[in-house]
Amino acid sequence: MTEAADSTSVLLNRARGGDGQALADLFARYRPRLRRMVRLRLDRRLHGRVDPSDVLREAATDAARRAGECGAASPAALFLWLRAVTGQRLQAVHQDLLGGRMGEAGHEVSLYRGALPQANSVSLAAQLLGRLAPASRAEEQAERQVRLQEALNNMDALDREVLALRHFEELSNDEAAAVLGIEPAVASNLYIRALKRLKDTLSRMPGFFR
Repeated sequence: MTEAADSTSVLLNRARGGDGQALADLFARYRPRLRRMVRLRLDRRLHGRVDPSDVLREAATDAARRAGECGAASPAALFLWLRAVTGQRLQAVHQDLLGGRMGEAGHEVSLYRGALPQANSVSLAAQLLGRLAPASRAEEQAERQVRLQEALNNMDALDREVLALRHFEELSNDEAAAVLGIEPAVASNLYIRALKRLKDTLSRMPGFFR
């Protein structure tokens, strides 16, 4: 076992015993991964109004307060618990600031409803555009955004969520399977299928593959 892994194991044992400081130290180690989730799933209407760092700070406080609930037996299980706590905090932010308008996000489709918090096709489209070759004109980039969002809207909801978990949050296959409540082999097959469907769709759109 490496020194880092040994340190994590010690902190995890302390956290399971209700040590809030140990849990805070572990939260800090997973902060970059949790930030990816918050940035992906933060409602687009709150961009510029809500700083992901503030969400993470409140989530860390939530986790420390709920240290007694942490029964994670492994670092992977701990991360998923912290992700759930952070997701619940983000949901609370959405509820506080959007209230009854949470379901009125415009022409977009939410991802698989088994995951908390939900992401949507607008968020995925923006993330994908950031990884593609930049467009030469603003009009071209806007057109790409619309086409890509429509393509994602037409995908199966579970396919979109698998893409969000694996491709953008960068969860492992086992982690994604645990989040979705399915077997790892099923999650792997879904991811391969989703990638193929997205690539096939994009290949028919001018400008996405150069």
